[in-house]
Amino acid sequence: MQAFETFLADGLNDWLWKIIPFLLIGAGVYFGVRTVVVQLRYIPDMFHAVSEKPAGGDHISAFKAFSISAASRVGTGNVAGVALAISIGGPGAVFWMWMIALLGGATAFIESTLAQLWKTRESEGSDAYRGGPAYYMTRGLGWRKLAVVFALAISVTYGLVYNAIQTNSIVESVGTSLNADSLEFKAGVGVILAVITAGIIFGGLQRIASVTQIIVPFMAGAYIIVGVIVVVLNLGEVPRMISDIFTHALGLREVAGATVGAAFMHGMRRGLFSNEAGEGSAPNAAATATVSHPVKQGLVQTLGVFFDTWLVCSITAFIVLLGPQPIYGEEIAGASLTQTALSDSVGAWGTHFITFILFFLALSSIIGNYYLAQTNIQYLTGSTGWLTAFRVLVVVFVFGGAIGSLTLVWNLGDTFAGVMVMINLVAVIPLGGVAIKLLRNYAQQKRLGYDPVFHRDMLPEIENVEVWDGSDALTADAVERVRVLRDATFHHVPAEDSADEITR
Repeated sequence: MQAFETFLADGLNDWLWKIIPFLLIGAGVYFGVRTVVVQLRYIPDMFHAVSEKPAGGDHISAFKAFSISAASRVGTGNVAGVALAISIGGPGAVFWMWMIALLGGATAFIESTLAQLWKTRESEGSDAYRGGPAYYMTRGLGWRKLAVVFALAISVTYGLVYNAIQTNSIVESVGTSLNADSLEFKAGVGVILAVITAGIIFGGLQRIASVTQIIVPFMAGAYIIVGVIVVVLNLGEVPRMISDIFTHALGLREVAGATVGAAFMHGMRRGLFSNEAGEGSAPNAAATATVSHPVKQGLVQTLGVFFDTWLVCSITAFIVLLGPQPIYGEEIAGASLTQTALSDSVGAWGTHFITFILFFLALSSIIGNYYLAQTNIQYLTGSTGWLTAFRVLVVVFVFGGAIGSLTLVWNLGDTFAGVMVMINLVAVIPLGGVAIKLLRNYAQQKRLGYDPVFHRDMLPEIENVEVWDGSDALTADAVERVRVLRDATFHHVPAEDSADEITR
């Protein structure tokens, strides 16, 4: 087992993660330029879109879809992952997490907008949808084989590997609180988590969405409040902390035990694991939402990237960096480092608070991860038998993560995350132009004073669009607007008022 861990960490992952950061940076810059920095220009629209409610039916709202994706994003990556990055890469790792979120916001917008466009109904006449990279690879590019590879990769990554990571972090945190580290203790916690997971994932999408929309905002909110308290209590140390983050990241000052290269690499790794921009995971949740325009859910998922990294991850970073300084590069620690740092600032109860928060955030991540995998199992097969077998396997891995080693599960996570990025970006880059057209369509309607809606006849050149035919949560007024905008394309109205402008 030790040889396998060494191969992952020093062999495969070392090679893979010399490539992945530059792919993510390149994609983020490319899409940021092509969308004229959509991730910053449309921040007000993001907040408006996340609060939009669908009219009638048993629909998944934009907020519920946001909660499902946030459940996957906001978890151990925010608490244990950030601490892990700092313990290995030093304070500069935080800067590179922020940068991958800024650049990744544009990529997240593109991939989630595409997922909304090419989503499919769960069944004929259903108000429920599913979609994601496997679907836009098939319908947008006709790359069925690549779609199958991606569906398999995400099913293994999120359904199995990432869920093992969540369980491992829960066990580490609970063990620190109770001062317990025996195999029997770990197995006991694993059994409890496995039973809870089974009870939820066998209940279907609505149960998953209902659970996550309660857990994620409440737990994240409580964590942020405590983080703010830590900052206030250590206000005099904040300038030093900010200086450490920037000077170490930019190579202006070395930190013992952590090179600038280590800060860059581990900041990128943990940033990706946390916000998942470009990985192709969030689009699976984005596709479930009933919204009036695909761009709206793209904006919602961009907001999710910022919420995850700029807010929740930053709170962990501040807690750790305002606490006792670890020996960077030597003491590899996850959730226990955050617990130690928080207890140093607020007292012993901080250790147990992290355990409480991490337990529920990681549990919500297990649920969210499972749903992302389920969508792709359904892409691969319509068999309920295979889906049931997969659910059982998920429960087994939830238990297995409890008794696995910290380094093994995180190295496996890095490997599979890198593979997913490579597959997803191969499809997202050539399809990016379609998302740009949708953004122009959205912007044109905004300029005309409309609350944007979309009908597939607005962009008739885009093929294999199953929904968006006027029957999906669009009011009679919205359907009439579609006709007006479509007619404007064929009648020579002034260019600034023409729907033709949106397809240029």
